[in-house]
Amino acid sequence: MTQGPPIFGPLSPRSQPQPGHLYDVAVVGAGLSGTELAWRLAHAGRDVLLVSQALDSLGNLYQPTVAGADFPPGSVFAQVASQMAPDVDGWTFHRRLKAEIEGTSGIHLLQSCVTALDETEEQVTLSTWEGPQLRARTVVLAVGSFLKGRLLIGETMEDAGRLSEVAYDGLADDLILSGVWLVGAEATARGVEGAPDYDVRFLTPAPSELDGFRVGRLDRVRMLGQCTPGTHTYRSVLEDAARLAEELSGEWTQEGGA
Repeated sequence: MTQGPPIFGPLSPRSQPQPGHLYDVAVVGAGLSGTELAWRLAHAGRDVLLVSQALDSLGNLYQPTVAGADFPPGSVFAQVASQMAPDVDGWTFHRRLKAEIEGTSGIHLLQSCVTALDETEEQVTLSTWEGPQLRARTVVLAVGSFLKGRLLIGETMEDAGRLSEVAYDGLADDLILSGVWLVGAEATARGVEGAPDYDVRFLTPAPSELDGFRVGRLDRVRMLGQCTPGTHTYRSVLEDAARLAEELSGEWTQEGGA
């Protein structure tokens, strides 16, 4: 596999972002895979931005409690779940998980909607719907079912990747303009507390666009989780996040990081 440019620079100040700050890694999407990856990279000493359009949904599960959730040992999800009874509701789990992430040195947790990526040899600039630009040496897209996500509930359609959560339409359009071939995918989500089930249609890169986690047309961009082709479970996306964290750290070591 062809090695891209170094993704990390010298060890930088952590959790002290200022305008123009250059992160080691920006993780877009704070679902299961993005949250796990950010947590692991921060524990490895990296300066990480975890940005999501809805922090109230950080790490949210597609089930009402943590009972039966197959979290792999060593994950932050397993760590938080081990401190709770198995029938604890998902909202309580989310609050405790978010507190763990907020308390992790090295993570800047930011609510913002990323709309475009501009890659150079040294970095990626992330444009946002709100206006401010963000910068990172590498970017990981862990945006789940939100690339042009559309919810279908009966005859009603909502522009969202999950109930009342804004879809990444601009980001999907920008990837297409960059030459990334996106194809349609579909999944069914169970309703919670008596709400009806719903279908979600969204875009993922065609399998030929990816080399492992790498996006072939973008040297400094990776993709992770449900926004990639295939069938995914809680366990599989968390294990993939662990593998990507090791891969990124290994590439940095090969480039002579301190």
